[in-house]
Formats: sequence, structure tokens, C-alpha cells
Amino acid sequence: MAKLKVKPVQLPNSETVGYRESGSGDSVLLLLHGNMISSRHLEPLMVNFPLQVRLIAIDLPGFGISSYKTQVSALRDLSDTVRLFADKLQLTQFSVLGWSMGGGVAMQFASDYPERVKRLILLGSIGVKGYQLLRKDKDGNPIPGDFLKTREEIASDPLVAPVLNAYRTRDKDFFRKVWDILIYTDNQPAEIEYEEYLEDILTQRNYIDIYFAMARFNISHQNNGVVDGTGAVDKIGSPTLVIHGDRDRVIPQRIASEIVSSIGTNAQLVILPETGHSPLVDSLTGTISVITKFMLSR
Repeated sequence: MAKLKVKPVQLPNSETVGYRESGSGDSVLLLLHGNMISSRHLEPLMVNFPLQVRLIAIDLPGFGISSYKTQVSALRDLSDTVRLFADKLQLTQFSVLGWSMGGGVAMQFASDYPERVKRLILLGSIGVKGYQLLRKDKDGNPIPGDFLKTREEIASDPLVAPVLNAYRTRDKDFFRKVWDILIYTDNQPAEIEYEEYLEDILTQRNYIDIYFAMARFNISHQNNGVVDGTGAVDKIGSPTLVIHGDRDRVIPQRIASEIVSSIGTNAQLVILPETGHSPLVDSLTGTISVITKFMLSR
């Protein structure tokens, strides 16, 4: 059951974004959610965090209660909104945690504004080369190296099209089945909470735009099959913690290792045992323990 009130704030880019807040203190940890969810899914971390830290979780544009007036074409668009949000709340220096797609937004923000990020935490994050979908052959099998590059191609993908239909028809049973297969593979939230999560999933209004933006996200030094890398990963200078579940069915563990090797000596990797793509359900205590230890380290 929801425990934290969602508050709206108007930004200079005409977007109104929602955010949840918990804790107190001079230290701030800004939380960025992933695709298909909002700050609602981050509440277990927020209400159980043991340190004297002010935690703020934003609903990115097109998610939760936030507006979606300007179409997103790149994760930098979301990162720029995060900057405006931080300015609005007068947050100058703070730590950032990004989960899944939110990890890409967090890396973009940390590379664009390295002077503002004290610590970077990436939880089941997409990689420095983004997240691409492979084209399928006539039998539905992925074609190695052939990535979908346009919004239209992504929308017509045989795995994506049913999701779009489920959004149109508000088919919560469909999303429950998908999450049981990919996210809640071993553990599930309590039923009341699960129902709230499903309702939260239905708030998203930019599913294709986010996939398009993730496909084109590439701060590495190589081409990712869709776009050339910008090399902006070199600008991430803050201490970085990469947390990944050993049973993640959405993002392979090798992606986490690639993030660490790309960022370099400032980054460390922690693999959570018996954990999938939702560490806050599979291993809440373990996840919080790893994060608090990192936050307290020098």
C-alpha cells in the first residue's frame, strides 16, 4: 500500500513532474525509476532506508503523475528534466541512484554534470551502450546484429506490439503475466502492493519513445549497432556502485561488468545472489545494506 504522498512541481520546460520524498538530513539521494514504472516502485527502499539521508524519487515525464508535453527522443531529454527538477528544489550536490532505464538517465546526468554528482548508484542498469531490440525473422527468432532503429520498427516488433495493445486496453492481467515471467521470477510483492504496481504501470504514456531513446543511448567509445558512442562515459568521475542480480532476466550480468570496466577505477560491482531485475522485492535488505555501506564509505 502506498505510504508516501506524491507532490507535483512545475518546471521551466512546462512539464509538471511528481515526486516522493522521505528522510531528512544534509545528504540527498535522488532516485530515478526504470521503464514501465514510476517512483511508486521505489517506496520500499525509501521507507526502509536507515541513514539520515533525504531521499527524493521523481516521476520522469510520461510516468506516474508527471505530464508529457514534449516527446522524448533521447535519455538526455530526461536527464535535462532531472537537472531542472534539481534546480527547482535547490539541490546543488547530491547522489543519484538509477534503476534499469533510470540507470541510463543517471549515467547521462553524471557525465553532463559531474560536479553535481557526489555518488552514482546503478541498480540493474542498462549499459553504457544503451538497450537495443533485435529485428526478428519470419519465425520470430532474433537476427544477430540487426537492431531496430526507428520508432515504427520498435512499435511493430512482435514482442512490443502486444505491450502497446495492453496499454490501450488497460490489460493488467497481461502485465502481471509479463512481470511474473521477467521481473518477479522468484518472489512477488504482497497482493495489495502488486495491484498498486500494476495500476502504476498503466500510467506510462511514452513506451515506444523510451525504447527509442534507450536504443540511441551510447556514452561508450564504440558503435552500438544504432549510433556511434559519444565517449561521455569518461566524464563520470564520481564514486560509482553497480548492483546487479545474478538472476536478472532483463539485463545480462555482463552489462554490469561492462559498465564497471568502462567507468574504470571509480566503479565497483556487487552481485546480489538469488536476485532478479527487481532487487527491492527479491533482496530489499541486502540491497539497502550494500547501498548504505557505499554511502558511508570514504
